[in-house]
Amino acid sequence: MKAKLMKYLPDRFIIGIILMIVLAWLIPGIGGENSSFHLKEIIQYGVALLFFFYGLRLSPEKLVNDLKNWRLHLLIQSITFILFPFLVLLFRPFLKGTENEILWLAVFFLAALPSTVSSSVVMVSIAKGNIPSAIFNASISGVIGIVITPLLMGFFLEKQAESFDFGGVMIDLITSILLPVIAGLVLHRFWGSWATRNNKYLSLYDKSVILSVVYNSFSDSFLNGIFESISWTELIILTASVIALFFVVLNLTRALTRLMKFNREDSITVIFCGSKKSLMHGSVMAGVIFAGSSAGSIFLVPIMIYHAFQLFYISLVAQKLGKGH
Repeated sequence: MKAKLMKYLPDRFIIGIILMIVLAWLIPGIGGENSSFHLKEIIQYGVALLFFFYGLRLSPEKLVNDLKNWRLHLLIQSITFILFPFLVLLFRPFLKGTENEILWLAVFFLAALPSTVSSSVVMVSIAKGNIPSAIFNASISGVIGIVITPLLMGFFLEKQAESFDFGGVMIDLITSILLPVIAGLVLHRFWGSWATRNNKYLSLYDKSVILSVVYNSFSDSFLNGIFESISWTELIILTASVIALFFVVLNLTRALTRLMKFNREDSITVIFCGSKKSLMHGSVMAGVIFAGSSAGSIFLVPIMIYHAFQLFYISLVAQKLGKGH
């Protein structure tokens, strides 16, 4: 009975996110300008170290060897960076110029993000899919997203805010994400085995950094009264829209794998990696792209809803496929 109940209870990480939002609401401003420590600076260095560990766990040899399965890789990245944004773009004419345009932009930010890494690989493993291809695509997706995500957002942010500096955002993303990943890849031959052995603790560190980012973002928003402008009705519509986006992409991805005649293992990898979005990258990129914006945490709301739902639903699908159903 306990095991059955655990399947339907929120993931501990999701509970942690909820607690951070509640803490930000009850006690905003921890680590602010008047504090003895500055949370934003700690997060900045924490994020760089997070991506260094991420690169340290990647095997350059395995990534190079998996390049041969190019049809699978091309489909996954096309779903992540073309299909997702295209579907959300279809609704722009209905919301352009309205007071809800920022909510549309927040969903578009979700659509422009790369795929998640750890949960994609774990779910593919449970479902008995192509694990090396899952690792390759989840990893390369994050690197591609460093360029594609701010580029896609730039088309709309430049029209909404003259202060958006694409060049500055790119430099910040390169220094906080790309360079640490490259440093980790270079040092993989020396410390890679250590990182693999301690993956459990490094994963805990990853989640701790994200929780700090979530608190900091929502703390700023509560202090600035941002959520007073969002009604419960709008939040419900936003949640329904994000979940609908998930199922549309999931079903289209399944149809594409059948059309391209992928085998069972590759189909599982495409479905799981293509339909996922990364909360880790979303949290970090939101902090860089929307730096200085009081509405920054609004852009985190869709990805947190999506992340929670994708973990819940995909875990059920993975367990079912893993049993051969």
